[in-house]
Amino acid sequence: MGTISEEILSNHAEEEVRAGQIVISPVDFTMSQDGTTPLTIVAFDKMEGKEFKNPDRYCAVIDHSVPSPLEGVSNLHTKMREFIGEYGGTLYDIGDGVCHQLVPEKGNALPGEVVIGADSHTCTYGALNCFSTGVGSTDLAAALITGKTWFKVPETIKLVYDGQLEKGVFSKDVALYMVGSLTHRGATYKALELSGEVIDSLSVEARMTITNMAVETGAKVGIMRCDEKVDAYLKERAKRPYKGADPSEDAEYERIVEDDLSDLPPMIAKPHEVDNVAEIEELEGMDIDQVFIGTCTNGRLEDLTMAAKILKGEHVAPDVRFIVSPASREIYLKAMESGVMDALVKAGACVTAASCGPCVGTANGIPSDNEVVISTANRNFKGRMGNINSKIYLASPATAAYSAIKGKLSDPREVMA
Repeated sequence: MGTISEEILSNHAEEEVRAGQIVISPVDFTMSQDGTTPLTIVAFDKMEGKEFKNPDRYCAVIDHSVPSPLEGVSNLHTKMREFIGEYGGTLYDIGDGVCHQLVPEKGNALPGEVVIGADSHTCTYGALNCFSTGVGSTDLAAALITGKTWFKVPETIKLVYDGQLEKGVFSKDVALYMVGSLTHRGATYKALELSGEVIDSLSVEARMTITNMAVETGAKVGIMRCDEKVDAYLKERAKRPYKGADPSEDAEYERIVEDDLSDLPPMIAKPHEVDNVAEIEELEGMDIDQVFIGTCTNGRLEDLTMAAKILKGEHVAPDVRFIVSPASREIYLKAMESGVMDALVKAGACVTAASCGPCVGTANGIPSDNEVVISTANRNFKGRMGNINSKIYLASPATAAYSAIKGKLSDPREVMA
């Protein structure tokens, strides 16, 4: 029949569809967060919504401004709690975690499904073989009322990443390579279908880092096949039965890109664009002021564990602030139980609530003028962390952790070879 995206949308539309067609699709799960739920509520009221079509298939997450730093934000949080209280759905309140960690962690994004969220990085869940994408608050409100939404079926770019990553090179480096290669407009409204030896070798957590950043190329979705690793991840999580979707042998792609990443070095995204990517050698030795490990891109247990491995028995450089934000309460607890959090705190980490705060500059971790930040987040636009006069460089947790020790941008392969 078609690509993974075409297969999923065909199954939902109950007819064979191809790239370029407009389809009305049932939605399997919906999500909004505290930056977008208030707008969703306004749209819901304007549409004279009376109830949610599928209240058990919706969650609202308070994660961007946590704990609330302002009176106005607190009032918006109250509106969210009242909205869920009146119409149903699940509320994840302060400290529960980041929306893009919670949705898959709680088993609400499953293979073969269609998931939408009022947040651009909803494409993260494509690592679980679902067609997941960000939508506006108005479209989300309409989906809450009707249980459906519309799509233009995207053309698909197939990315085949073969080879074996060097020690010290991780999925974040692959993601930055992907964005740098395609550029921030190179896949506008396309589906990125990722496969190959590198993808197969990665954990589900690591794969999410790559699909999370698909939107940084302009893509509608980033999507991967369902394999035994996905099944194992979902075994104790899935809220309902699922059936994965594979591309057909005769699937037609807009183009196919094949790369061997065996020689890929650690990658860095320079200010102030995510696709302004360079190999670490170009910037190695640059002085830094702040290091941030966390977010929906790299705040998972695997990321914190890698950072702790590098930092254990060490301490961050005297002039470097080191901030860590676990992606969820579950991850926070596991990091404490395993000794990972102990190692990070002893190394000098300031640990925040499980939230988006430092990434988006809404609650904490805002750098001062002209400061240089190494961040494991997904964006480095001017003002992204709350100050338009700071400089944000994106890197892997390993690069960030090692740089924190050295006080300058450093290559983690030095300690991981």
